[in-house]
Amino acid sequence: MNLMTAFVAALLNSFDIGILLFIIASGLTIVFGVLGILNFAHGALYMAGAYFLLTLMGTVGMPFWVGVLIAPLGVALLAVLIERFLLRRIYHRHPSFGLLLTFALLLIIDDAVRLIWGSGYHIVEPPQLLRGAASLFGVTYPLYSFFTIGMGILIGIAVWLIFHRTRIGKTVRAAALDPEMAQAVGINVPIVLTVVFGFGAWLAALGGALAAPMRTLGPAMGDTIIIESFIVVVIGGLGSFPGALFGALILGGIHGFGGRWLAEWNIVLPYIGMALVLLWRPEGLMGRR
Repeated sequence: MNLMTAFVAALLNSFDIGILLFIIASGLTIVFGVLGILNFAHGALYMAGAYFLLTLMGTVGMPFWVGVLIAPLGVALLAVLIERFLLRRIYHRHPSFGLLLTFALLLIIDDAVRLIWGSGYHIVEPPQLLRGAASLFGVTYPLYSFFTIGMGILIGIAVWLIFHRTRIGKTVRAAALDPEMAQAVGINVPIVLTVVFGFGAWLAALGGALAAPMRTLGPAMGDTIIIESFIVVVIGGLGSFPGALFGALILGGIHGFGGRWLAEWNIVLPYIGMALVLLWRPEGLMGRR
């Protein structure tokens, strides 16, 4: 493999990893930006999306295309119940309450996955249409990875348009910036917060469902992704949606290029990158002071 081919392969890996991380981390940063809660259970919701898809395809017999739509909705419904009956009680308390509660939810969901699906590993097959590979600039790459990259780009554009070009987005931003004034002008702030938390969980579960055919499903699959999602939002800036994209692409590049040319350092490179960003800009590359 010559240098040009190796570069293209590393670039494709970077986009593949980075776009998937963006889908997941964008939900985390939206929830923090609106609710002010760092959701440690976000990785568990990502895992739940993958396992829900596994059940819909394996037990129920749904095709992939239907399952990947329904599985995230099931996780979003679970998140709505969590917000309504648990998170809503701690909004005006010290931030440590939110950290402890979401960490407890992470442990509960992890154990629930072990009870329901067992401690073994599972595989989800990609749809027949997306099996095989395609060639790009001399590099053979899986068709399903091209699909996830395209889906991530479309989802990112759609979410940006919703938050910046629709009445719904303006309502959410008003509830986040000044909830008391938003309540005074007739916005039902508690409902807005519930919908936003459910939407953030939907993004996490969608990332899990899309990642299922590329990953081996196991009870601890959410632990790594939540760490990397936190790295993404720290690099990009807490609460910044463009920052989530920027941070995800940076982390994807670290994995894509570092895994090819600095394999022995690849496990620590994300933390080195995060430390350098924090030393230079503690609020993140696109965060506010």
